[in-house]
Amino acid sequence: MNLPDNLLDPALHWLGWGLFAAVFLLALRRAPWGRLGDSAQSNVWLGTIVILTLLWSIKAGVLPGLDLHLLGAMTFTLEFGPWLAFVGLSLVLAGITVNGAAGWESFGLNALVMAGLPVLLAYGIYRFNQRRLSKNPFVFIFANGFFGSALTILATGVAASALLYLGGAYPLEKLLDDYLPYFLLLGFSEAWLTGMVVTILVVYRPQWISTFDDSIYLAKK
Repeated sequence: MNLPDNLLDPALHWLGWGLFAAVFLLALRRAPWGRLGDSAQSNVWLGTIVILTLLWSIKAGVLPGLDLHLLGAMTFTLEFGPWLAFVGLSLVLAGITVNGAAGWESFGLNALVMAGLPVLLAYGIYRFNQRRLSKNPFVFIFANGFFGSALTILATGVAASALLYLGGAYPLEKLLDDYLPYFLLLGFSEAWLTGMVVTILVVYRPQWISTFDDSIYLAKK
């Protein structure tokens, strides 16, 4: 994650920018911007961006592109849905890129790997849990906040490793030995943090989580 410039082929950077631009424009059109007309909701959205920018700035890594940091994609997606979450995470990436933690040439690829894919996975996991599992607040918290967030960051790690390998940045053996295994530890940290945040929000601020419907999850409970 946090791909710097000149690590991959320039053609991949152009492809990443093209795909990102298409998805970002779609997100701008589909996002429920009316929700941010509420000052409380807009403050939560902006506050989440600021907090995640700080969180993404805390990273570990020894080689270019082999950085590790928490994502918070599941929390953002549960709060505001996929479109606003994707736009928000793109702004988070812009913030750390300005600080020099990533490259502008690779911004499109970084956005697809660290924003687009995690949000897509997070929302897919949420929809699966909503359809297949019991409508219970505890199930919502554990299936999405804990297990869902861990699966999201693990899948992101696999995608990042695949991109680095296919792009010729590092050999597969190095990625399997020195990079991908650490996403297991990162997944535990992501699950603990996201689960804690989702629990607090469900209990004290359920109106901040657009995917948590009181009439569904608390009816007859």
